Amino acid sequence: MASTLKINTLTGVSTAGSIAVTGEGNSTTTNLQQGLGKVWAAVSYSSGTPTVSDSFNVSSLNDDGTGDYDANFTSNMGSANYGAGAIAIFNTRVATFGSTDASLFNIKVYDLSVGATSASDSSSRFTIHGDLA
Repeated sequence: MASTLKINTLTGVSTAGSIAVTGEGNSTTTNLQQGLGKVWAAVSYSSGTPTVSDSFNVSSLNDDGTGDYDANFTSNMGSANYGAGAIAIFNTRVATFGSTDASLFNIKVYDLSVGATSASDSSSRFTIHGDLA
């Protein structure tokens, strides 16, 4: 028989913000908070301006030029040393990272069909994992 657990708050016993979850194979544990995505967004372009279609922990975008934007975080990361991944939506495009900061990070999108150095105002998606401040 399956069970359903309904709660609003989970709190660790020894450290309130730290909950260990038994991992695959039942031999190791994973810290729940460390495994959660802290920032993500779907970015599209309207008349050459990047806009957020959907997001979590993104307050705004800075348009730095063709295919180049900064995503500003609502809640800062603990440092600029976080993991990030991004994709460009169209198959001839690639998304790369520029500079990172605890409060924002930079994405550049290129169109490979016209050369790797050709910036492109193309839709992209990204996610960030790491510690919040």
